[in-house]
Amino acid sequence: MPGPGTVGDFSERELVARIRRHLPPAPDWVLVGIGDDAAVVEPERNRVEVLSVDAIVEGVHFDRAFVPPDAIGHRALAVNLSDLAAMGAAPRLALLSLALPPALPLPDFDAIASGFAALATRHQLHVAGGNLTRSPGPLMIDVTVMGTVKRRQALTRRGARPGDDLYVSGTIGAAAAGLRLLQERRTHAVTEDTLTSASPVSRVAAGSEMERCIQRYLRPEPRLRMGMLLARNRAAGACMDLSDGLADAVHQMAEASGVGVSIDAAALPIDPCARELFDARGLDAVTEALSAGDDYELLLASRPRTRRGLTAAVRHGDVPLTRIGRCTEDRLVTLHRTAKGSIDAVPLPQGYSHFR
Repeated sequence: MPGPGTVGDFSERELVARIRRHLPPAPDWVLVGIGDDAAVVEPERNRVEVLSVDAIVEGVHFDRAFVPPDAIGHRALAVNLSDLAAMGAAPRLALLSLALPPALPLPDFDAIASGFAALATRHQLHVAGGNLTRSPGPLMIDVTVMGTVKRRQALTRRGARPGDDLYVSGTIGAAAAGLRLLQERRTHAVTEDTLTSASPVSRVAAGSEMERCIQRYLRPEPRLRMGMLLARNRAAGACMDLSDGLADAVHQMAEASGVGVSIDAAALPIDPCARELFDARGLDAVTEALSAGDDYELLLASRPRTRRGLTAAVRHGDVPLTRIGRCTEDRLVTLHRTAKGSIDAVPLPQGYSHFR
């Protein structure tokens, strides 16, 4: 009996039809949706539009050897929704473009579409169109998202001021730990039987905590609710997401705002499972958690006088905030660490960069 085949066995129209099966009906404000040359949508009253585009590429952002197809679809959308969260915007629509290797199995294609659609549905985001094309090389997924926010509530990375407190949502380092575990499992061919042995990989790989780290990498949760609450309560002067790591976000916010930053290493909310893994590898947990990407948490600068709005955002949000430092008048970006009873100030490490 023949198998389900590959995407190369189907026409573009047939593949588009398979994607549409995963999507809910178009809302009334979509006047022309999937199936025409372009989408036509009705603007939302009294709100401005926030646009972002991002792409994930096989071999750069994910490895199909250990990332399930549905997680690829989830990640492709999550990285874009995280940008909307950083701007305080509510998601509205997305355009999905896929460059597909002809040998991609059809079940994998369906699972990618399913993972993408499930996250979109959860956040009431409508897929209004996109494009399919053949790729002679890796699988590539390019997503454009559009959200809305009230004109005077949009958050940017350039509004930090000296004296502002810096906060980060959730925990950091878990996604990097999860990725390392997946890579090690593949490299060392760890089996279910060896997970309970005393090997360096398995000592930290077994258990629900490490599985949670893996899921933080595979299926990151964009902090949309927190971003919208920060915007609505005017609780943040500046905000950005941690797609390329906390250190990168701090440097970028400091440069855009024209301020210095002092970070307290002891205050960093490093995820316990990440700290355990980094310690087991003989790595410095602070440096690893600062430099690693894929956390998709939020970094924000908040003035002390807006503490009430910040408290309300935390009370009604879905993730805690941790104060990690302060903006300063000088332009230095430093990390303060306690060593042998004294506090040393060192330059903050750089974050991840695609081209460095």
